[in-house]
Amino acid sequence: MQLERGRFSGSDNKTKEKDEGTMKAKFLMFAAAALLLGSASVVTTQQVPDHLSVSINTTQTSDAVTKYEFGQFIEHIVKTMYSSLWAEMVDDRKFFFPITAKEPAQGPGGFGGQMRRWTSVGLDEIEMDKKVPFVGDQSPVIQLDAKSPHGIRQTGLGLVKGKQYTGRIYLRGTPGAKVNVMLVWGDGASEKQSVAITPLTAEYKKYPLTFTAKADSEEGIIEVTGTGSGSFHIGAISLMPADNIQGFRPDTTALLRKIPMGFWRYGGNYTSNLIWYHIVGDIDKRPPDWDNAWNAMQTNDLGLDEFMTLCRLINVEPYISVNAGLGDSHSAAEEIEYMNGAATTHMGAQRVKNGHATPYNVKLWNIGNEPWGSWQIGRTDLKYYLMKHNEFAKAMRQVDPSITLIASGMMLQDDNVPNDLRAKYVGHHDAMFGGDYDWTGGFMRESKSNFDIMAEHWYAQGGHHWDQEKARNLPNDKPSDDAYVKVDMTPLEAARYAADTVRLKAEEWQGYEQRFPWIVNKIKLSIDEYAYFGGGAPGEGIFGRTTMKQALAYSMILNEMMRYTNFLTMGAQTTGVSLIDYNKTASTMNALGLLYEMYGNHFVGAIPVELGGNSPQPAEKYPAGGPDTPQKSSGSPTYPLDVFAALSADKKSLLISVANATDADQKFDVNLTGSKLAGPAKAWQMTGSSTTAYNHVGEAAQITVKETSLGSAPSTISVPPYSVSLYQLAVQ
Repeated sequence: MQLERGRFSGSDNKTKEKDEGTMKAKFLMFAAAALLLGSASVVTTQQVPDHLSVSINTTQTSDAVTKYEFGQFIEHIVKTMYSSLWAEMVDDRKFFFPITAKEPAQGPGGFGGQMRRWTSVGLDEIEMDKKVPFVGDQSPVIQLDAKSPHGIRQTGLGLVKGKQYTGRIYLRGTPGAKVNVMLVWGDGASEKQSVAITPLTAEYKKYPLTFTAKADSEEGIIEVTGTGSGSFHIGAISLMPADNIQGFRPDTTALLRKIPMGFWRYGGNYTSNLIWYHIVGDIDKRPPDWDNAWNAMQTNDLGLDEFMTLCRLINVEPYISVNAGLGDSHSAAEEIEYMNGAATTHMGAQRVKNGHATPYNVKLWNIGNEPWGSWQIGRTDLKYYLMKHNEFAKAMRQVDPSITLIASGMMLQDDNVPNDLRAKYVGHHDAMFGGDYDWTGGFMRESKSNFDIMAEHWYAQGGHHWDQEKARNLPNDKPSDDAYVKVDMTPLEAARYAADTVRLKAEEWQGYEQRFPWIVNKIKLSIDEYAYFGGGAPGEGIFGRTTMKQALAYSMILNEMMRYTNFLTMGAQTTGVSLIDYNKTASTMNALGLLYEMYGNHFVGAIPVELGGNSPQPAEKYPAGGPDTPQKSSGSPTYPLDVFAALSADKKSLLISVANATDADQKFDVNLTGSKLAGPAKAWQMTGSSTTAYNHVGEAAQITVKETSLGSAPSTISVPPYSVSLYQLAVQ
């Protein structure tokens, strides 16, 4: 079988969805390899052989799968990191927002969750001290009454019967003030617990809080009120379950630690207006900031030092994006010095002062985030951004020459053609390569020595297709997303859709290798944001609940990524917390978490081998070049299955992953060349009660992974409907 260039040694070497109103559409671009197809649709009827055969040749190998293939992306999208990872129970704990007696309007859950607000008790509106606030721009001042409690309250806390909660509150006030902090879990007089604080001092003082809930509640209340004469000021308040681990939830971090993920990337749109100096130091004195990227307040509690603690807790390497939107090279260099500098350096000394004596030695650094996007804060044209990137790279490497720099590229493809050029260039835009809209090519041309890895992002959603003809005829004031048309997809077609995006990215990268030969074997590709939105179920979390339908798609995504290990060495799924299902007080592994756990436990360090078959994938129905159509369909020649094979790192086992996105059992024979089956075999099968099955905290799991000992390796393998299977066969 003739293999595609660069897939294996010894061979012939020859989406997005995210609409701009919700997750600020991530546009991707494409390379020359995808430019040459005509405009006519290709429609074929795929014939499946009566007997499916898979051939595996272990003498033909590719580069080993790195642990970074299974990385994850995380971003402060409103409450995303706080509700899932950080144990803090109180929202707006530093009082960014005004406080009135009226309950703020609450819409639907929204992308990234909603921030709960304080309301006043006994007063129409709470006065704010803007002259000498404890932190940020303002602190509440409570004017007292001798008989009636005045203060503030917040509802919506999740409480567990018998669980202890600890925290702190900063107060100052007049001698006549008597303050009471109360935790409430019910309507009865005995369904609450109080901490009395008196007397107060003229200066802010920290007071400890301890409570034990006597009942479960999803609508617990924290209330701070006072009586007496004069007034009291509230600086900040915090409340966490007493079993928190350095501020983090023990349940969610324990689940994530089970999954071999390689790295977590900390960045995103939020980064482009981040003042990183505000996310280090005394956590109670960090000023809250307004995040213009997501139109939300950030308390800045989960900052750089806390992110490093998280990485240690879940056993991943850190990958950090610096602010190249509104930020400058000086602040980026100081951020690296804070993280990696010796105690004798200016910022290293500040880190030591903040309680972290040992340098973190973070190696993976990304300059900027999607600088090509119209939504990106601080966006500029490619010409000027390349100047900025080069300045950043120089300043950052002067501080630490050992770091790995990742450039924020975007490969050229149809949906990134500027609106006023769509009619001319969509479907045939060779002339645009190397021009003002070719971001990846620009880096390769102008920043040759100023990056080590090229970043690419993609997002995809099944059930629609980006139509070139419609795109060419869109008015200039309409976004390219309007070129999507709804299409009916079978479960198999929906599962294949996202893997086609991976295949497209591989074709595009190979086009850049042809244009810029110097990058071959030197510059690697990192798909450090990607997600597939098709088939999810409504629910908590950033993308709702992950179904078996999505797990099938992600298994094909991972199989496809591992087919290009000679250049595609990193990936970061959006987001790391979408691997779990969680609520305020509990969590469980969802379908995506089970899948990444299964793949990560077996394929890290594995060596991909050549795999053939007697049933090619169907030809693409649409012209190549759009965000969802490669020149050649993704997957293995084993239709309707997707099969991937690799030798284990010690070469003692053959690993075979199989995605079956059909409603029938499927069988195939295994013909092995280069090795001999020699001993016992095991299988792990991930199945669900239906394609819409999902795992939800507090309910019996609908999706499970079952491990089975098979005895001797079977010559014929059978996989159940709608399943992901992984086989480990002993070889010699």
